[in-house]
Amino acid sequence: MLKKFMAVLFMTTLMMTLLPTMSEAATYHNNAISVAKSNMGKRYTWGGISPRAGFDCSGLVKYSFGKAGKSLPRTAGEMWGKGKRVYSLKPGDLVFYQTYKASRPTHVGIYIGNGKFIHSASSKGVSVSSLNNSYWKPRYVGAKRI
Repeated sequence: MLKKFMAVLFMTTLMMTLLPTMSEAATYHNNAISVAKSNMGKRYTWGGISPRAGFDCSGLVKYSFGKAGKSLPRTAGEMWGKGKRVYSLKPGDLVFYQTYKASRPTHVGIYIGNGKFIHSASSKGVSVSSLNNSYWKPRYVGAKRI
C-alpha cells in the first residue's frame, strides 16, 4: 500500500512540475504565431527586423518569438543550431529550408498547422505557404522545436 501511495505521489509531483512548462511552451508558440500572422502582407526587406521596415525570413521569426518572450539568434543558420530536432511537426516549430548552396539552412518559417507555415518570402513578403508547395518541398531541411 505504501508503494502505491509513493508512486501516486511521485507521479502527481512530476505532472505538477511538467504541466506549467508544457502550458508555457504552448502559450509562447501560439503567441509567436499570432504575432507573425498580425504582420501578414508586410513587405520583404533583406535584413528587415520590424513591421515598419519590413522583414526577411529570420527577422520575422526572431521578432515574433521575441514578442512572445523567447530570444532567438538573428539568422536562419544560427537558429538551426538551437532547439531540438523534430520529425512530427506542431504549431510553433521552426521549419528550415536550403534556398541556395550553403553549409546551413538559408530560410526559416514558423509551422502553423495543417501543413502550412508562415514566413517572409522575397516574392510575397509575410505570407503563408504549404510545406508541399512545389518550390518549398524539395528545399526542406528539417524542423526544430524551441
